[in-house]
Amino acid sequence: MNESEQRALAPRHMGAVNWLGLWTLYAKEVRRFLNVYLQTVAAPVVTSLLFLAVFLLALGRAVETVNGISFATFLAPGLVMMTMVQNAFANSSSSITIAKVQGNIVDVLMPPLSAGEMVAGFAFGAVTRGMMVGLVTAVFMSFFVEVGIHNIWAILYFGISASLMLALLGIAGGVWAEKFDHIAVVTNFVVTPLSFLSGTFYSAESLPEAGQVLVHFNPFFYMIDGFRYGFTGISDGTIMTGVVVLAAVNAALWLLCYRMIKTGYKLKA
Repeated sequence: MNESEQRALAPRHMGAVNWLGLWTLYAKEVRRFLNVYLQTVAAPVVTSLLFLAVFLLALGRAVETVNGISFATFLAPGLVMMTMVQNAFANSSSSITIAKVQGNIVDVLMPPLSAGEMVAGFAFGAVTRGMMVGLVTAVFMSFFVEVGIHNIWAILYFGISASLMLALLGIAGGVWAEKFDHIAVVTNFVVTPLSFLSGTFYSAESLPEAGQVLVHFNPFFYMIDGFRYGFTGISDGTIMTGVVVLAAVNAALWLLCYRMIKTGYKLKA
């Protein structure tokens, strides 16, 4: 056996991070949703535009302005954000749940990927879908609603952080779930209520005093409020508080997902 053959058979040293494996998992997650882009990208855009049309037709004349801007301009960023986070959650949760149900989760568990690399691969793949859907939705909405940019950094920070938060929640939900009904439970009793009660369709200032207090305990409020500020320059809360809250929630969810995968919770027999 010559020297080149010996090198080919020698074990590969990955280093501190298996960048090739991480990139492969990320690319797999991205290609997975791009292969069915009509379902994963186009359909959410159409749904958001329908929401926009329904709310403007139903409330457009009754509620002409909110916080000094037109109702349509106020509503658009919230709809974009809701679409982003729902798709980020759907991507990571469905990927893991389908792999568990079909029995091919072993294809992800056997390669030399650490728990942190697995979390990163699934999470960043879901963030990519969320950001892509959000971008396409915002572009199409701009044909019907005046969409300006007040602070690009706020848009990017809150958009990426919110997508990451729901991507991590989707990973935790996917690992916990034993069947698709369990994911539906998380969607129907966690994601959807928090989304609708976060100020997506209304200003928090219009709520009763008790409601204004409660809404500030909802992390979804901060991501939508900060994202809307990036477009309109108007917010119901403190932007720096939102920055800190999203960073803290993401850190906690990342540690939870890391621990679940590290211990093989509901992944390994």
